[in-house]
Amino acid sequence: MRKCNLIIDSICDLPADYVDAEGVTLLRVPYFIDGVAYEDDMFTEQSPRDFYDKIRQGKTPTTAQIPLHTFLTAFEKVAEEGTPTVFLSFTSALSGSFEASLLAREQILAEHPDVEIYCVDTKLPSIAEGLFVIEAINQMNEGLTASEMVAWAEEARYYVDALFMVDDLESLKRGGRIPASAAIAGAKLDVKPMLTIDPDGALKIAGIARGRKKGIRQLEEYYTKNAPEDYNGVVIIGDADCKKESDKLHDMIVKKKDSLIIVTTNIGPVIGTHVGPGMLAIVFWGEDRRQKMSITDKIAKKVKGSKE
Repeated sequence: MRKCNLIIDSICDLPADYVDAEGVTLLRVPYFIDGVAYEDDMFTEQSPRDFYDKIRQGKTPTTAQIPLHTFLTAFEKVAEEGTPTVFLSFTSALSGSFEASLLAREQILAEHPDVEIYCVDTKLPSIAEGLFVIEAINQMNEGLTASEMVAWAEEARYYVDALFMVDDLESLKRGGRIPASAAIAGAKLDVKPMLTIDPDGALKIAGIARGRKKGIRQLEEYYTKNAPEDYNGVVIIGDADCKKESDKLHDMIVKKKDSLIIVTTNIGPVIGTHVGPGMLAIVFWGEDRRQKMSITDKIAKKVKGSKE
């Protein structure tokens, strides 16, 4: 029996039917094109090709965090229904939505002190968050309480592994998601950057590929090297309007092991705004990413922690 509900955001970039589940509330993230406001509806109203063609034609979409009033409305409903609920947020390293959720929670608890509302920073973006959400829904249906869900989420988030290939870093630089120096270096080298996620939920350069064919091969090799040998779980492959390459990566993974549960999906308009057309990504459950930190990163994290 379900003992808690979930609230998730649309930047998990899953197929819409994956999140259309009892006990799950979806918050749609806003984005803007030419001053017109839209909501990320997981491509139910427009096709990925329609959206990414706008970028190809020179449009420059912008995004915003989930508004405070959206959280207040969702959390007020939780208070009225009385069902313990956990909000699983897109990584706070790339958006202010998590902080907004905490503000909304404080306001609702001031009026309804007995209601159980929890907010968890997944420290994951896009389909990495999507993989996490799929399992969180499974755990919800297995009967985790809200507090147990929080404990599960705060540990499980470090075991999602991911590698993303983008065509260039210009969109990420423009949105402040990576340093300008990294984008300039990538452009000069004429390579396809490979990105991954650090334990704090930020993006970091994992390598380069000299051409998209080699990049697809590197995505497959990354999975083969980092997935547990006995892995038979879910693998998500996401693409920003490059389905033929997504299908090729799918076939390469299936050839290695046909017992996997592979979910193919589109990179949605919010993430797509920041990565542009052509992104291809793979995510899966792997080893604890905190153990993969370099010595220098561990020192930096320790220094940051000592200042807080």
